[in-house]
Amino acid sequence: MSTSADEDAVYDLLREVEDPDLGEDIVSLNLVNSVTVDGEEVSISLALGAPYSPNETAIAERVREVLGHEGIAADLSAAVDRGPGREEGVLPDVKNVIAVASGKGGVGKSTVAVNLAAGLSAMGAQVGLFDADVYGPNVPRMVAADEHPQATREERIIPPEKYGMKLMSMAFLVGEDDPVIWRGPMIHKILTQLTEDVEWGALDYLVVDLPPGTGDTQLTLLQNVPVTGAVIVTTPQDVAVDDARKGLRMFGRHDTPVVGVVENMSGFICPDCGSRHAIFGKGGGEAFAKEVEMPFLGEVPLDPGVREGGDEGGPTILEEGESADALQGVVEGVANNVGVLHRSRLRQQ
Repeated sequence: MSTSADEDAVYDLLREVEDPDLGEDIVSLNLVNSVTVDGEEVSISLALGAPYSPNETAIAERVREVLGHEGIAADLSAAVDRGPGREEGVLPDVKNVIAVASGKGGVGKSTVAVNLAAGLSAMGAQVGLFDADVYGPNVPRMVAADEHPQATREERIIPPEKYGMKLMSMAFLVGEDDPVIWRGPMIHKILTQLTEDVEWGALDYLVVDLPPGTGDTQLTLLQNVPVTGAVIVTTPQDVAVDDARKGLRMFGRHDTPVVGVVENMSGFICPDCGSRHAIFGKGGGEAFAKEVEMPFLGEVPLDPGVREGGDEGGPTILEEGESADALQGVVEGVANNVGVLHRSRLRQQ
């Protein structure tokens, strides 16, 4: 049998593998970059762009299973085209930039961002966490990062690491008790420095904790950084959901996809009796996601342990319990939906 015929046979087998999210086979969806047959060696490149996404991992496992039934042990790799000129632009070695946003403060946005980044890192991904809340940077405290950035001879910034994540925050550059007062041009300058002048290296995900609202910081980031998608955090109460709508409109104006909606503080878990109380109402985030036809990533309870983890620098997702399980569901949902964004774009090509 000729090499080309062997390659055709492999493609035929790959047509048996269905994308669990998009409902079509991976060949029809343009998710097979290439098939190379060299004697007994078979190499396949798949267009999978969300490392450690459970659903993309399942696709790769299904490929191995289908080929294995025919006695083929293929070498699989993953690569996705992120758009023309992407490799020469800002953050060229970062596969995915995930912005975590909220319409108002006090909804636990930074908690979600920290646990999202820590969860992705714990799954094995190369992760950076960028605290872009220039007015109230608190991510270093939430991960107990006491090491400050270093600099190369070329005056590029080397971010410290904690829990396997590379960290950058305005808090590293100002005194702990110093008030931060920035105007628009200053925000643009500092955000440019903290993205372009940092040695982030090769990352699967860069999680960006945005300040609440829809101000200069958010606009600067969306205009200058290739954001893959946004996660919107809200609480169940109507006033928070109303503000979340403003954030959604902001991302829509900048053609930034929304990865999903997280409902934080969905119910208070009493540490004494274990019962749950709907202090901020119930179901507002899920109803909002359904109304705007966005994925719902799950509910995270109002748990004193989450607050303690943030104050003491230990991400809750690395512990055990209901809150950790809920946050893990959010992490897996984000990774899965980032993959859907990439694969949907390829289907349209």
